[in-house]
This record gives sequence, C-alpha cells and structure tokens, in this order.
Amino acid sequence: MKLSSESRVLVTGGAGFIGSAVVWELNRRGVEDVWISDRLTTDEKWRNLVPLKYADYVDGEDLRSGIASSATHFGKFDLIIHLGACSATTELDSDYLMRNNYAYTRDLCEWSLATDCRFVYASSAATYGDGSQGMNDKLEDLSQLRPLNMYGYSKHLFDQHAQRRGWLDQVVGVKYFNVFGPNEDHKADMRSVVHKAFGQISATDRVQLFKSHRSDYKDGEQMRDFLYVKDAVNMTLHLAETPAANGLFNLGSGEAHTWVELANAIFAALGKEPQIDFVDMPETLREKYQYYTCANIDKLRGSGYTAPVTTLEESVRDYVQNYLAHDARLGDEAV
Repeated sequence: MKLSSESRVLVTGGAGFIGSAVVWELNRRGVEDVWISDRLTTDEKWRNLVPLKYADYVDGEDLRSGIASSATHFGKFDLIIHLGACSATTELDSDYLMRNNYAYTRDLCEWSLATDCRFVYASSAATYGDGSQGMNDKLEDLSQLRPLNMYGYSKHLFDQHAQRRGWLDQVVGVKYFNVFGPNEDHKADMRSVVHKAFGQISATDRVQLFKSHRSDYKDGEQMRDFLYVKDAVNMTLHLAETPAANGLFNLGSGEAHTWVELANAIFAALGKEPQIDFVDMPETLREKYQYYTCANIDKLRGSGYTAPVTTLEESVRDYVQNYLAHDARLGDEAV
C-alpha cells in the first residue's frame, strides 16, 4: 500500500512517544484521516496531541470493546500501527502486562486481518534478553529467546503466538532499539538518558552515569544502539508501505555507542565541557541489565529501506537544540 491523503489510518498509543511521532510524520506526508487511540491519564502526554492533525480520538478500552462488538464498528482502515502498550521494563504486574500487551495485540491483529487491513505492531528488542542468543530478526525458532523482564516476555509471547497462527507472514512486528527524541518527556523514569541528562547538565553542568558491574566493561562503556525517533518513524512507515515486508524487523541504527559517547554528544550540543560522575547501579537492575545491544538491520535494508541513519551527534544536536532547549514538540516547528 502507498500512503496518500486518502488513506485512513489508526495509530494506537498515538499520544505517546513514538505514536505521536508517527502521526506527525503522517501529517507531513499529507495524511490527516488519522484515528488516535490511547489512554490519557494524569501525565502530560496529551500535549503531544496539540500540534497534530487527526480525525478522531478513541479511548483504548473503547477501541477494544468496539472491535469485539463488530468488525465494522469503526469502519474500514487501510493501516493500523499498534504502538499502544505498557513499555515499562520495571512493571511487575504480570496480569496487567498479559492483558494490555499480549491479549490486546492479539485481538487487534485478528481484527485487522479479518478486515483486510495492513497491520504493523511494536514487538521489542527486550525480547532478546541478554543477547546471548543473538539479536537476529531472522531467527526462526523464537522459543530460543529468553527475555529478562515481564515486559519483554509479554511482547515475546505475542511474537510466538503470531508465528504459530501464521500471522507473521502477513503482518509486521518492529523491534525498536534505544529510541530517543521529542515527545518523550511524559515517560518519567523510562525517558531516554538524553532527556534526563539534559536536565542534569542544565542544572549542574554535570551528568551521572551508571558504573559497570562487570569486569569486561569499564564504567560508562556499556553499549547501546541509539536510534533517533525520526529515523524510527521513517523505518516503520517504510515497512507499512511495503507489502512484501512481513515478519519481525530490527529497527536501530546498526551501530553501538557507549554511554560516554552519548553524554559527550549532549555536552557538545550544549556547548559545555564533559563532566561525568559514575554512580552505582541499583541492585534491582544489576541482574537484568543489558551491557550491549546492537541491531542487525540487514533485513530492513533488504526490504528496500535505503535512507541513511542520522548519526548520533546529529540526532542529539537536533533533539537538544531544537526541542529540549525550547520545551518543543513535534509539530511545533510550523508555529
């Protein structure tokens, strides 16, 4: 399918971080018949909606009950991008995660397939666990993976279910690596280190990073694949528009950088000299901490995605100087 001004799109989690960024990019491409579904609670993510153009908003529970009552309750969509989920890796309510992340995705995918609608959903890089089984989106036996937390398991469970049902041959599951950028400030402790560090450096000219508790990694040299949200959105929409692209896809930069490199990029964007303090990692995180992540994006490239990935330095500079420094959101650029 090719997105156009005539396309009708549903984005779940559309007030959230990546979801609102998807709607922003859809608007930039002339798509405004967008339905947003989310659960607006007491945080400030409603502010992400203000600059966006969309046709309607539906509460997440109302969406679920609507599709359960009738396949045509909300009419026909051309594309569903399902990003709504609890993404807290520290969430301990397993029943909630099973209902909200696994069962909701299952029901929405089944409804999408029944109405002949393109379905793209968020799996997670957390399904890979500590990475000892690799971070291979071409892995055929998903049962080999061992997620380290309940959030990762809730995502992994649906991936396996979709594979057993044959759905992975018809839909797209995206595994976002460490995404950062505008519209994430409502995420509290799940905000990126860029957002947290910006606040620390602005207030004290210093930043805190976790010490390493493994002898094979020096302090601050734990590594992550950092992906700018604008790249994450472009990758997601490419897969949505590519009918031959089905199954699971890693979405990352394809490069691993240390936390020190990330911190240095933030200081550079602020025009300040790096001042880093290393602090002990909380005991509760040590056994579940990933010391290295890097997305192999060969499968994404093989699907025809040719756009260059924004460098870490460029993406941090854009985020810090054009958004964080002005408390701006995606869509405020036109104001």
